Amino acid sequence: MASDPGRRRVAITGVGMVTPVGLDVESSWDALLSGVSGARTITRFDAEGYATRIACEIDDFDPGAHISRKEARRYDRFLQLAVVAGDEAMRSAGLGRSSLPAPPTASGALIGSGVGGIATLEANCSILARRGPSRVSPFFIPMFIPDIAAGVLSIRYGLKGPNYATVSACASGTHAIGQAARHISHGDAELMLAGGAEAAVTPITIAGFGAMRAMSRRNDDPKGASRPFDAGRDGFVIGEGAGIMVLEEMDRARARGAEILAELAGYGATGDAYHFTAPPPDAEGAQDAMRAALADAGISADQLDYVNAHGTSTPANDPAETRAIKAVLGERAYGVVVGSTKSMTGHLLGAAGAIEAVMCVMACRTGRIPPTINFSEPDPECDLDYAHGGAVERTVEAALNNSFGFGGHNACLVTRRYED
Repeated sequence: MASDPGRRRVAITGVGMVTPVGLDVESSWDALLSGVSGARTITRFDAEGYATRIACEIDDFDPGAHISRKEARRYDRFLQLAVVAGDEAMRSAGLGRSSLPAPPTASGALIGSGVGGIATLEANCSILARRGPSRVSPFFIPMFIPDIAAGVLSIRYGLKGPNYATVSACASGTHAIGQAARHISHGDAELMLAGGAEAAVTPITIAGFGAMRAMSRRNDDPKGASRPFDAGRDGFVIGEGAGIMVLEEMDRARARGAEILAELAGYGATGDAYHFTAPPPDAEGAQDAMRAALADAGISADQLDYVNAHGTSTPANDPAETRAIKAVLGERAYGVVVGSTKSMTGHLLGAAGAIEAVMCVMACRTGRIPPTINFSEPDPECDLDYAHGGAVERTVEAALNNSFGFGGHNACLVTRRYED
C-alpha cells in the first residue's frame, strides 16, 4: 500500500488480543517469547470418545469483567472475545467514541470469522431437536451470524463507515485486515477497526476436523502436539481467540499525535482453484499472494526479515509453504526467520491471521521474534530457519504474515517498522 506514491499510507495505532496464552497483548506476547504452549486436554465439554481430545483453550476468561452480564448472555463466545480484543485495541490507540474522525462514516469495522457463533448453533440445534421450535432462542440468529462481531463493534463505537465480515476459513482475519487497509488507502475511510475472532472448540467442530484427520492425535502430549515443520507432525491443534487492530490514515494519525506502532504496508490475496482442503504441490497460489503483498508494499525479498508462517503442523501444509517461501524469496529465504506461533497458540482458524498480524507488529516494534517450539526431528523438506532454538533478537524492518484457508483462499500482509 506504499508502492504507489499517490496512495494513502496506513498506520497501525492500536492492537488487542485474547489468546490461549494470554488475555491481552502484553501477556500473550510475553508467553510467546517464552515458548509457552496453550494446549491441554479439552475442558469445554466431555471429549471422551473423540479421536482428538486436545485444544488450545483460553483459561480464566471472564466476559463479565469487560461487558455487562446482560451483554455476555446475548453474545456467543467468539463475539465476547472480539469485543474484548476490540476494546483493548481502541484503548491502545488512545481512542474512544468521542475522539473518532468526523463524519461517523469515516470510521468502519471489518472483523473476519471462519464459523462465527458455532457454539450457539450447536446449542440451538439441540434445543430444537429436544424441545421443539418454540424453545429456540430469539437471539439465536444474531448470536450465530459471523458478521455480528463487526456489527456490535460498530454499534459500540459509532462506526458508520464500511462494516462487514470476511469468511474465508483460515484466511478470514488476514483478509479482514487487508481489505480494511484498502478502504483507507483508497479513501473510503479514515479509520478501521479490523481483525478476526473465533471460538470453535465445540463438539461438532472437533468431530468434523477429526473425521478429516486434520488434527493432531497426540492426546497424551497436548503441549507437544503442535509441531510445525517437524518431521513428526500429525496435524494441527485447534485454538480460540481474537486479534484486532486499529488502522488509520497515516497523516491523520500523525496529526492527532498518535503513537504509530507500525505501518500496514502491503496486502495480497489469491485463490488456488485446486482442491477443497489441500494446497497444490507447488503452492502456486501462496506464492502469488506473497509476491502480491511484497509488490504492494514496494519492498524486495532482501528487505524482509521475518515471515510469520501459516505453519499449521499438518503433513501437507508445512512443506508446501516452505517451497513457496523459497520460490518467492530465493536465497533470501535462508536469511529470514520463518516462525510459526501456532506451535504455541494452536490454529485459531478465522482469527489466526489476525492475531499473527498483531505478532508481526510486535516483532517490528520490539526486535524480538517468537520461537517455533516442539522441534525434535528435522524434515528434509523443511530446511529454513524456524527459530527452533528460542526467541530471536533481531531488528525487523519488514514482516510477512501468511494465511491459507480451506477452499484455496490465500492472504498475506506486509508490516513495516515505523520510525517517525
